[in-house]
Amino acid sequence: MFETGFLGTRAPFFMDFVTLIVAFLPLLILIAILLAKRKSYQAHAITQTVIFVVSIIVFGYFEYGVRLGGGFDAFMEGSHVSHNYALWVLIAHIIISTITLGIWASTLLSAKKESRNHSLPGAFSQVHKRAGIRTFIGISLIAFTGIWVYLLLFVY
Repeated sequence: MFETGFLGTRAPFFMDFVTLIVAFLPLLILIAILLAKRKSYQAHAITQTVIFVVSIIVFGYFEYGVRLGGGFDAFMEGSHVSHNYALWVLIAHIIISTITLGIWASTLLSAKKESRNHSLPGAFSQVHKRAGIRTFIGISLIAFTGIWVYLLLFVY
């Protein structure tokens, strides 16, 4: 977990692994969205659920590694970036991540309920589509800010 990472920075393996997954998350979500656009609703639902569950597991792995590694301050050692600047970027990342996780979970749960009620696809589709767009934007922002934090901690 704390071996040298594979991206050529000071980051440990777990941080490189998680950053790579976070970087590709918007692409994975986009693929799931394209399944819905092609009317492969069952595949869309399964893909979204799998991506969500895997993301939660990866987040748990990340949190475990951060706690074992000494937290934010320990990872800031060796960075030439202002501690306060990096902290504000991290806080923004955490806020975006928390809000997006709530929207994403809510979207999945309501979609499951509306699917059982036969409102999805159907009457509920526009609401679901808007929630999906918000989720995609949030996940894209998570990827952007997550990579930004990684760069501040381990590259600059």
